[in-house]
Amino acid sequence: MGKRVVGVELNDNNSNQRGDGSLTKEDGKGKKLWKKVKYQLVEYHSLPAYMKDNEFILGHYRAEWPLKQIFLSIFTLHNETLNVWTHLIGFFLFLTLTIYSANMIPSVDLRTLKNLPDVLRRTDLHKLREDILTCIPSMPNMADLHKIHSDIKTSFHSSADLLPSMSNWHIVELLCNCLPERFSHTNHTDVCVLRSMKEDVANLIAPLMIRPITRWPFFAFLGGAMFCLLSSSACHLLCCHSKQLSYIMLRLDYAGIAALISTSFYPVVYYSFMCHPFFCNLYLGFITLLGIATVMVSLFPIFDRPEYRHIRAGLFSGMGLSGVAPILHKLILFWNQPEAVHTTGYEILMGTFYGLGSLIYATRIPERWMPGKFDIAGHSHNLFHVLVVAGAYSHYRAGLVYLKWRDIEGC
Repeated sequence: MGKRVVGVELNDNNSNQRGDGSLTKEDGKGKKLWKKVKYQLVEYHSLPAYMKDNEFILGHYRAEWPLKQIFLSIFTLHNETLNVWTHLIGFFLFLTLTIYSANMIPSVDLRTLKNLPDVLRRTDLHKLREDILTCIPSMPNMADLHKIHSDIKTSFHSSADLLPSMSNWHIVELLCNCLPERFSHTNHTDVCVLRSMKEDVANLIAPLMIRPITRWPFFAFLGGAMFCLLSSSACHLLCCHSKQLSYIMLRLDYAGIAALISTSFYPVVYYSFMCHPFFCNLYLGFITLLGIATVMVSLFPIFDRPEYRHIRAGLFSGMGLSGVAPILHKLILFWNQPEAVHTTGYEILMGTFYGLGSLIYATRIPERWMPGKFDIAGHSHNLFHVLVVAGAYSHYRAGLVYLKWRDIEGC
């Protein structure tokens, strides 16, 4: 019985094969031919049963290759090439965003605000002077009241420089005592509080005066995204090696998807309900347990059968839909906050990308319409991967809005 390998057929007349399909050492000509074609791509009907997943992709498969050839195949063209690279590039994209975001965390020492005069220089000076002079009587330290009052008057009447006579510490001490009530110690801001400065001036000064809100939910999401993208790339690269490795890599892939979906809701829940600990813990606990349960279900061998494709898509889509509750709750609590609407827009866009990707994955469009025409590029899994990266990036943008919102406003 001959073995068909993309247009090349080795039959019993041209080669001497053992029972396992290899060539004997005696047949030098056949061995040379086998070396030439044994790592060629095969067609769907030649695949072992565990690799038969999508009957509409007819060719360009790697089947049970050694690991060396598998790793080298990342630079060759086959029906998994784009599946590997779309998420590998996505991984490096999110690794870059993680490093960038970590380096952009503001860290301000209240006694070393070098750029405060430049910030004040861009403000309405007359309005700022009125607001500051208004808040001076309520300062707790009255010993320097007359000196600071004199410094302010001198500074705002000087045309050469904005704050020529005030020390940095006098500026900081003054502005600390003029911040609004919402900047309290319970919100991780560590600033002193009084109530008389106008909101627009407070919003301008406050980012320089506070420590940033905790970042762990945001970086948990970035970690989940990177884990998902890297595990997916590894799965598509290595699954063709053997049945045992295929089982392990598929479970890693499912765990990555669950991790991405679960951690995507960490920033939403934490930053929306950081001032409502009950709801914060409730939503975080629920989505985490749901992710763990999904991973446990995926451990069953039956889970990755082709006939359960719709169940897999439905299960992960259900995880995503569970986030509708906290998002609606957020809108009810903060209906008058533009940041709540802004982040919800990004989250709707994220859900659209993920939902469309799941639908394409489950229905195997477009290859089901023209089998064999999308073997290399454009098949459903390629499109699914691109939409996952787009959805994750949309959520990254939402996370930046959450951080800016909570850094400035606290609870």
